[in-house]
Amino acid sequence: MTAGEALPLRSLKVRSDFLATAKGKYVRSNALVVQARQRLTALDYEIRVGFTCSKKVGNAVARNRAKRRLREAARLCLSQHGRPGWDYVLIGLAQKTKQVSFDALLSDLSNSIEKIHAERSK
Repeated sequence: MTAGEALPLRSLKVRSDFLATAKGKYVRSNALVVQARQRLTALDYEIRVGFTCSKKVGNAVARNRAKRRLREAARLCLSQHGRPGWDYVLIGLAQKTKQVSFDALLSDLSNSIEKIHAERSK
């Protein structure tokens, strides 16, 4: 990997990965919640990301729209701010994720990722 290349993003699909990430660090912002954890394998250079929205976000159409917005924000932000070997789960919030401007969503996501990586391990 060269310095200018974007890191590859892979989707989290297995429930156990979502549950393991939920036990890691998290940051709640205005438009979303970001959960993150570092995987144990240090040789893995991929960033894995999962998306979820509860029924509180709305019907299936509203949830899918919110997840599409989260996917695009993740594609733009995680390739720059994410770290290799980490799992991230982006959670949409009721009436916030789909209504906030996309620039504000990008800002919230990048700030959340920076906060996660700025915290020291306890």
